Amino acid sequence: MLIQLKNVRLIHQTSPLHNHLVNITVSDGVVTEIEKKGKAGKTAKSEIFQDGLLIESANDVCVSLGWVDVLADYCEPGYEHKETLASGIATAAAAGFTDVFVAPNTKPATANKSSVQFIKEQANSAAIRLHPLGAVTQNIEGTSLAEMMDMRSAGAIAFSDGWKPVQNAGLLAKALEYVKAFKGCIIQIPVDQSLSSGGLMNESDVSTSMGMPGIPYLAETLIVHRDLELLKYTDSKLHITGISTAESVDMVRKAKANGLNVTCSVSPYHLIFTEEILRKYDATYKVNPPLRSETDRVALAEGVKDGTIDCIASHHRPQDWDAKVKEFEYALEGIAMQESMFPALWHHLHQNLPVETLVATLSTNPNRIFNIENQISVGNEACLTLFTTSETTNKQSIKSKAFNNPCKGMELKGKVLGIINKHKIVLNGR
Repeated sequence: MLIQLKNVRLIHQTSPLHNHLVNITVSDGVVTEIEKKGKAGKTAKSEIFQDGLLIESANDVCVSLGWVDVLADYCEPGYEHKETLASGIATAAAAGFTDVFVAPNTKPATANKSSVQFIKEQANSAAIRLHPLGAVTQNIEGTSLAEMMDMRSAGAIAFSDGWKPVQNAGLLAKALEYVKAFKGCIIQIPVDQSLSSGGLMNESDVSTSMGMPGIPYLAETLIVHRDLELLKYTDSKLHITGISTAESVDMVRKAKANGLNVTCSVSPYHLIFTEEILRKYDATYKVNPPLRSETDRVALAEGVKDGTIDCIASHHRPQDWDAKVKEFEYALEGIAMQESMFPALWHHLHQNLPVETLVATLSTNPNRIFNIENQISVGNEACLTLFTTSETTNKQSIKSKAFNNPCKGMELKGKVLGIINKHKIVLNGR
C-alpha cells in the first residue's frame, strides 16, 4: 500500500523540518521519503493519496507524530455497557490517537499477567496500540502490591490504581521502590479520599451558594505534597495525572527544578471548564478531582504553555445514561470526551497556546516520558496523526458508547482527519 501526503505542514519540534511544508511517502507502512517543500503558509493546498486515489483534500493539513493518551477507561471486562475495547479503539482512532494507556479499573481489575495480555491482544489487528496500565495493588484494593514484575513482562506500560489512587503512604513507597528495578513508573491521580469523600464539587463560594458539599483544595495538594516527598525519598519515577489546582502546578514546577523525576498531566476538561458550569446542576460535569476556579484553570493553561505540565490526558471515563441522569448526589463521576479532545482544546485555547505546544503534550512528551519508540524518520514505521487547525468539527454522532460527552454536537474549531499507524490508514468519514 502506497500513501502520499503532499504539502502537509509538519508539526514536530524535534525535527529540523518542523513547521515546514513537506511531502511524505509511506510504502507498506514505512516512511520512505520526507521531502521539504518550503516554509508553511496558510493557503497551501494539501492532498492525501492512497494507491494513487485522492481520498482527502483540505487546506492547512498538519501532520505530527502519533498522539498518545496517558489515561483512558475502556471498561472491558466487566462494564461493557459503558464502553468496550472495540468501541474504545474506534474512539481513539477518530480522536487522532495511535497509542492509548488503558485504565486498570475493570472487573476483574488489570492486576495480573493474563489481564494485561488480554487487553493487548484486542488491538492486534487495529490501527492503534493499547498499553495496559497494571494495577499497583492487588485487585485495586490498596492493601498489598500486585504482581508488577509479571505485568511488566507482559507489556504493562506503567502502574496505577487509576480512579482509586493509592492512599497508603507506606504501600506507595514500596511500589515506588519496586518499580526502580525495571525503571518503571507509577501514575497517580491526586485525590485524598478521606478528604474528598462526600464532596460533590470544588469547595468554594460557588458550592456554598449552591448548597453543595465541597471537595477542598487540600484533598489534592496534600496528596501531591505527600507523593512528591515519597518520590524524593525513593528516588524513583512518578507521573501525576489530572492535577487541577494552581498550587499543584507550582509544587510540580518546584519539584522539577529540584531534580525530582516527576512529570504530570492535566485533563482537557480542567483546561476548558470551571466550577461555574455546575450552576446548571448538570451531572455531566461531575468529576474528581473536581472542576476548579478560573484562577486554577488559567494556572493550568500556563503550566502547559511553560512546560511544567508535560501531557494532556483525556481521562476518558464513559458512563451510561442511568449513571448521569439522576440527582447530582447519586450521579457517577467522569467525563468521556476523548473523541472531542483536540477540537475542544484548540477551540478554547488557540489564542494563547501555540499548536506545536499542544501537539507536544500529545505526542513527543508522552513518547519521551514512557519510552515509546515512535518517531518520524525515513526507514521507520509510520506513526502519524493528521489534523487541521482551520476546519471545524461538529459531530452529532460519535464512536464511543458513552453518554457523558459534553462536546457532542458543538461547533468547534479544529479537526482530526485521521491516523496512519501499524501499516494502516484510518480517515474520519471514510
